[in-house]
Amino acid sequence: MKIHPKLQKHLEANKVKYEIIPHKKVFTAIDAAATLKVKLEEIAKSLVIKADKNYYMLILAANRSVNLAKLKKALKAGKVVIPKESELVKVLHVKPGALTGFGSLHNLDVVVDKGFVKAKKAIFASGSLAESIKIGVKDYLKLENALSHAFSDLKKVKLNNPFKKKIKSKIKKSDKGKIIKKIKKRK
Repeated sequence: MKIHPKLQKHLEANKVKYEIIPHKKVFTAIDAAATLKVKLEEIAKSLVIKADKNYYMLILAANRSVNLAKLKKALKAGKVVIPKESELVKVLHVKPGALTGFGSLHNLDVVVDKGFVKAKKAIFASGSLAESIKIGVKDYLKLENALSHAFSDLKKVKLNNPFKKKIKSKIKKSDKGKIIKKIKKRK
């Protein structure tokens, strides 16, 4: 699946410099960071929320999580929820995985986390599970006419290291104790 054609036209019509980054199929921002071997702070995690009766696209770094209480206060909303995927498919008329990180293409107002605004460049969802878009954050903010609020908390995320898993899986439970003793003796 290629970059969403509407997104490419949108970027070119607004003379925004961008880079298409092909990668293996990923489903989350954390998977994208691991696959592309970049810091979580460089990946723009996009999330659609519903505040009262309005839908918004949130953009934050992949190493952060949404604090709904902060968001509710920032948007001056009575209720803020994360809608189910089935609701988003129905409301936004997109297939799962086809949502870009560009709210204007989906008729959504965009709210960017204040901490994310400090980044120079970031990698955004392109509407494809196998390609992302890298653009300047200032260009993104201007293009999307985004609001900026502090609504996230830092979350501890460990990227998977497949090499470690392979090593662990080869060690039998009965041998673990022996190996630990040998390692302690070496120290």
